[in-house]
This record gives sequence, C-alpha cells and structure tokens, in this order.
Amino acid sequence: MLLAPIPWASRVWALPFLSALAPSERYTAERGKRHKKLTEWAWQLLLVVRRWHPAREIVAVADGGYASLKLLDRCRRLSNPITFITRLRLDAALYEPAPSRRPGQIGRPRLKGERIANLFVVAEASSTDWITITVANWYGGSERSVEIVSDTAVWYSTGLPAVPLRWVLIRDPRGEFKTQALLCTDLNADPGRIISWFVRRWQMESTFQEVRQRLGFESQRHWSERAIQRTTPAVLALFSVVTLLAHQRKARMANSVRRAVWYDKPHPTFSDALALVRKELWAWEATFRGSPQENDMVKVPREFVERLTDAVCYAA
Repeated sequence: MLLAPIPWASRVWALPFLSALAPSERYTAERGKRHKKLTEWAWQLLLVVRRWHPAREIVAVADGGYASLKLLDRCRRLSNPITFITRLRLDAALYEPAPSRRPGQIGRPRLKGERIANLFVVAEASSTDWITITVANWYGGSERSVEIVSDTAVWYSTGLPAVPLRWVLIRDPRGEFKTQALLCTDLNADPGRIISWFVRRWQMESTFQEVRQRLGFESQRHWSERAIQRTTPAVLALFSVVTLLAHQRKARMANSVRRAVWYDKPHPTFSDALALVRKELWAWEATFRGSPQENDMVKVPREFVERLTDAVCYAA
C-alpha cells in the first residue's frame, strides 16, 4: 500500500496498488506445495516496485513480522537501496561495527565488533539520555510527546547476514504504552522522521476495515480458488480507484460529508468518497437515462429523487 497524504481528508490514507495472496503454511502443506514465507512475498513485491521506479526513494514500513535479517540485507544491497523500517526486539543481539582490517591481515573479514547492551538494558539504565520530541498525527490522532534515544549498531545472528541499522527507543512519559524499539536501514535517517514514517502504518488497518465494511472484502461468496484470486486484489484496487475519482471531484467533497448530531465528523472519510463517486456515476446521463423531451410529465419531484439518491449512496 502507498501511504499518501489526502489533502481533502487532512490525513494519510493507505492506498492499495500491488497485491499478492499469501497462503498459510497449513494450506500449502495440505496440498503438497512449498510454503513461501511472508518475507519472501514482501521481497518480491518490493523488487517489482523498485523496477517500476529505479530512481525514486522508497521507504518500506512494516510490522515486526517482517523484521528479517535476510530481507533487510536484500533491501540495503540494491544498487538504489530500499529503506526499511520495522519493529525491533528489545533483546536483539546488537554489536559495534566491525573494526578496520590491519595492513597485511589475513583471514576472513569480521562481520561485527564487540557486543553492546540489549535495548531493554538501555531503556532501564539511569544514565540513558532521553530526548523529548512531538510526533504529529500519532496513529491517525493528534500530536503526541514521546521520549526517544537513538544510535547505530549492527544486528547479527549466527548464519544470517550482519545488517547495519539505526535503532530508536521510544518511551511514553505518561506510561500508557510499553517502551518499544524501531529499526531503520538508513543510518543517517532522523529518529523523529523514522517514528513519523512508522506511525503512518496504522492507516493500513483503517483501509482493511473500510474495504471489509464498504466493499465486501473477505465476504466474497466464491467456491473457486481462481475466483478468489481474481476478486480479492480487485476489491483492494477499487479502494484506490474510488479515492482517485473522489480526488478529481474534491471541490464537491466539502459539501458531501454526512454528519450526525451525535457524531461530529470534520473531515471526509472513505464512506463519503464512495457516496460521492456513486452519486456522480448515477447522475451520469448514460447510467439512468430519462426522457429527452422537456414536455414530459414529471411524476416524481426532483427533490425527492435527490434525497432518495443521497440515502441510497450511503446505504451499502
């Protein structure tokens, strides 16, 4: 999904543009097929995006399930690296960078230096110098002040690549959430910007909720696997198509927001965008063609038709 700011919605939306159906391990085992991990699917999709945009900066944001050393190493070793941001375990094995080789030194180059303290030790140490920053749009909400500390290290596990990264510890002064850590493969990235990128990922959950409620995602009544493989990506793509069509008519979006006495909604949501697109399509002459003659009797008042259309646009 593309995490893009939507001006008329005054927030970031997650717009699906590339989908891959990833069967579970049990599903593939029952059919005698080789199981492909989510990290392998992610690498293939990221590689496709990089081929589409060879010169563009790409920042991939994912949850802790994608914190794979193999995936991170692949992304950073591209000719134009992909910056990857995800969660980092507080007990991850972090090391100093490998020391420089001496002139004439033989043997295999070292992958890492000395072991450094685990992040949960850093978080509890009284000597840790925390810095307070303010993050805008904290998980789709208002501003939030958090305390952070950041540094660079090498993440290494036996038999896997050694990945240099920047880690960021986040602590809540209010104590409402536990101390957590993020990693970024761009060593020069600003810690505040890393957090800002990561909290945008929450909009993906909003997109999944909207496509379930408004577009029938996960409720298709198909018995054929091929039908599911066709309709599921199409439904996700429809979310982006509706958003783009509504963006073309953003001048009318301000007057299309449905409000209620018990719910003050200052900005449009996807339901408003979907209703606007439906109304525009239904008002199109080729969709519901009326009589071309002006002297025909109008049996249904125009105001009633408008109110009925507006109600039906929000019905589904």
